[in-house]
Amino acid sequence: MHTLAAVVVLQVCWAAVLWPCPPAHSFPVDCREEQAGSSQCPTISQEKLLDRVIQHTELIYRVSEESCSMFEDMFVPFPVRLQRNQAGNTCITKDFPIPTSKNELQQISDTWLLHSVLMLVQSWIEPLVYLQTTLDRYDDVPDVLLNKTKWVSEKLISLEQGVVVLIRKMLDGAILNSSYNEYSAVQLDVQPEVLESILRDYNVLCCFKKDAHKIETILKLLKCRQIDKYNCALY
Repeated sequence: MHTLAAVVVLQVCWAAVLWPCPPAHSFPVDCREEQAGSSQCPTISQEKLLDRVIQHTELIYRVSEESCSMFEDMFVPFPVRLQRNQAGNTCITKDFPIPTSKNELQQISDTWLLHSVLMLVQSWIEPLVYLQTTLDRYDDVPDVLLNKTKWVSEKLISLEQGVVVLIRKMLDGAILNSSYNEYSAVQLDVQPEVLESILRDYNVLCCFKKDAHKIETILKLLKCRQIDKYNCALY
């Protein structure tokens, strides 16, 4: 009984903070559109919750893609972009035990898919908070870029809460233990030179964009399995 009550409380609390997108025409994850003006929202079904989590992830990926492109155009010369591409995967999550190909993803269980999503989401919370502090030091960074990265950072925390609720619903109250801290590579006490700082921030934006797309892909595969687990080859 206590576990069930905790799940319901988490649903309501998360509904209050998670919004699908930054524009005004959006609704809490736990509300139907016709209830947008009410003070309370009903508990949400597993199917609807998964849909809202996916929608939220799609928006995070879209805004992260815009942020990365904007930063690249403003601060990163083409030769530097080329150099980064040739250097290979230097992301903080590169050693995570998460399949990288769609074929490999097909082979793992729903539980491990959920664990992978939670691990990726949690691993990026601190780096994005730190990214915001470093961008604030730039002399000529536009407000629109600062607002985008801040929005992503805040919504990632909301997404984490939503994923935890989803895990509890799908795994009957169970909680997965994430070991993302083992992989933390953020150096909060380092004050790099300007070029080094730009390259580091660029790498953070590019890597997060990549992982945001991976999170979206995993969640869509999970949803497909709920509908027709034998016909999800496209994900």
